[in-house]
Amino acid sequence: MASEDPAASQESRQSARTEQRIAWLTPCAGMIAAGAAFALHQPKWAIGLALGSALGWLNFRWMKRGADALVMASKAQAGRESPRVPLSVYALVALRYGLIALSVYVIFIYLHVPLASLVLGLCALGAATIAASVWEIASSSE
Repeated sequence: MASEDPAASQESRQSARTEQRIAWLTPCAGMIAAGAAFALHQPKWAIGLALGSALGWLNFRWMKRGADALVMASKAQAGRESPRVPLSVYALVALRYGLIALSVYVIFIYLHVPLASLVLGLCALGAATIAASVWEIASSSE
């Protein structure tokens, strides 16, 4: 059994830590934004921001699982001239976006929260990704 390259192992650990940071920063960013909206006496906006960030967190988890499946498929097919991606991966990507769109529609129609609050809540994932990246850059310079 060949041993793994120490530099690749270190990079893999850093990547895993960054993914964990994104996973917990996403709901934190959403809850902070929802708290601010609630403090400004905007309960519908607070609900929309909280639900949007929850959907963003779910999207991240599903996206991570899809990326992990692609990595596993590529490792299993190492050395092949034209590796194949399982159709289930494509189906799950389409299903992920379909479920998010359906969730946004149901929340908007039945809970009557502003659509902009849901979209901004979904942006919590982007904010968490930026924060985790800055955190990684700042901690690597030490």
